[in-house]
Amino acid sequence: MSKKKDGSDGHATLTLASIAVPLILRKVLAVAWTKVFGKKPPIDLTDPKITFAEALGWAVVLAVVVETARFGVTRSARQRSALESAATESD
Repeated sequence: MSKKKDGSDGHATLTLASIAVPLILRKVLAVAWTKVFGKKPPIDLTDPKITFAEALGWAVVLAVVVETARFGVTRSARQRSALESAATESD
């Protein structure tokens, strides 16, 4: 007997990757920000020492990098799923 795959493994992997990748990238970007600017990224927006430009710069960098990575993860998972479906249909 053969088991029919319902794709739940792919959905679980996609969900896990969609959660893990932004968390990891946020940590990596925080380290890079600290090395480049010599101080921690502006996370506490109530701190009066943080300028608007600094907060905006952090937000833009974080958003662009994280959303691009999430797009790549999602696109990769969908393409892999489509290839597996095509291979299964041809069998």
